[in-house]
Amino acid sequence: MVTTVDCPQCGKTVAWQQDQQWKPFCSERCKLIDLGDWASENHSIKGEDLPATSNQDFPDYH
Repeated sequence: MVTTVDCPQCGKTVAWQQDQQWKPFCSERCKLIDLGDWASENHSIKGEDLPATSNQDFPDYH
């Protein structure tokens, strides 16, 4: 019996197999849409706030 998962982008059923190139996505298109959502900060993972820094902390940074 083949294990299946739902594509996180479109919900289509995907076979979880060695030869399934885009798993857990159903296609390259869904994979790229998801990547774009992360890049544009539509997705995020909650974490602790970082302390504020100033340029004095990084003198070679312009």
